[in-house]
This record gives sequence, structure tokens and C-alpha cells, in this order.
Amino acid sequence: MDAIDNVEQVRGHYHAPNLTERLKAALPQDQLLTPQQLGGLDQFHSRGLAATADLAKLAELAPGMAVLDVGCGIGGPARFLAAVHGCRVAGVDLSESFVETARYLTGRTAQSGQVSFQVASALGLPFGDAAFDAVFLQHVAMNISDRARLYREIRRVLKPGGRFATFDVVLKDGEPNFPVPWARTPEASFLLTAEATRYAIEQAGFHARAWQDDTEAAKAWIMQMRESGPPPAPNLGQVVGPDFPQLLGNMGRAIVEGRIGVLMAVFEAAF
Repeated sequence: MDAIDNVEQVRGHYHAPNLTERLKAALPQDQLLTPQQLGGLDQFHSRGLAATADLAKLAELAPGMAVLDVGCGIGGPARFLAAVHGCRVAGVDLSESFVETARYLTGRTAQSGQVSFQVASALGLPFGDAAFDAVFLQHVAMNISDRARLYREIRRVLKPGGRFATFDVVLKDGEPNFPVPWARTPEASFLLTAEATRYAIEQAGFHARAWQDDTEAAKAWIMQMRESGPPPAPNLGQVVGPDFPQLLGNMGRAIVEGRIGVLMAVFEAAF
């Protein structure tokens, strides 16, 4: 598939009409919100806010770091990294509706001076070389066919010695049943094995600092979700749409059955 076709396909998958207006109606209007309060709504990946917290700890973030969140969604991880770790965070996403909502929610958490968002592709990041101390990529790479280009672009915007923190779905013993949260058809899904993912990242100029299989933790999260149900509204269902339970259920089944897994890793940009 041509890279441009892939971009338009992904943009369409994540299009969320009137999302900001819908969330304005769902959220309380008379109080300042915190990133933690929004955790059930704005963390578009397995294990939610807990996974973002674990990845940030693994990346050893420090106050004042410049961080880029690629595929930022509606901005939950970016707001968390700024609030908890004192980082300056920029987020990019293909979805205009996601970026608009990210800006709105960031205003509601009074973080607009520390966190910013813009519409852009991960394959053509609108930043100069060596602009960031760290790059985060959570449940994004499985939407991108040209992994080599993706990881080279991330390496380009990282300072030498900078950290690339990734948290993504990987292929194990078979494809999931579709639709899933990142793709409604197989043609939009580009899963790699953990080993192939590591090879592609290292070929782009990185070496591993931390590497862990997060699949068992994801299974535990899925089982808890099955028992307790989704978090109170507003939650990810308002963002993704009415078929979100089916998408999440298919992903969860594939993880539990061992067809796909979840990888958490941190790499360092070579000097």
C-alpha cells in the first residue's frame, strides 16, 4: 500500500465528528479537571493510564525534558507526562477532530502553556532535527505499513542519546478477528512480531535500554474490564463510537488466545 493511501485510511478510521462538542456536553463545566480524572476517556491503548505511567517510568523522564507524543489521540498521555513528570510536550495526530479535542481538554486542565498539539503524520513530523529529548509512541505503529520510515523519522527528531518509548500491539500466533480498535478491516492493520519490531527500530539507529513483554499485564486488564465493565462515562466509547465494545472485545480475545501480544520498550538514539 502507498504511504499516502495508508495515511488517508488511518485518518478516516479515527475521524470523530463533533467530538469536542459531545465532550463539552458530557463533562462538568464548573471545575478544573486533572489528567488523572480524564484517564478513562483519553488513554487510547491497553491498560490505559497505568500503561502510560509505566512507560514514562521506564523511560526515566525528568522535569524540563522536551517530549513528542506521536499519534497523541485526544492528548491524555501528553497531559499526564506534563503534569506528573514536568515535561514540555508536543503531540501530533492525523485526526483533526482528535487534535481539536486535545486542545480543548488541555485548556480544561490549565496546561496549554506546557502542552501543544497539531495535525501531522508520523511519517513527516513537522519538527527540526534533534528537537526532542524523548518520543512516545503508544498503540500507533500497527497502523503504519512503512515501519522503516516511521522509525527513521522518530530518530531524526530525537537528540543523540534521546529516548524512544514505545508501547504497541505485536503479532504472535495469528491475526485478530476484525474490527479492532486500530483497524476495522485487515487491510488497515500492519502488525509485526516483537522481534521484527526490534529489528526495524535498531536498523533506524537505536539500541535497546529496556524491553518487556506486557502481554500478561494486558490480559489481567482485559479480565478486569470483563468483570467490572467500562469506566463511568465519559469514557473511550464516547471517543471511538458505538462499536467500541466490539472493537475492544475482539482485541481482548486475541490477546487472551495468544494471537497477538503487547510490547513495552525504551530505546536510545545512537550518537
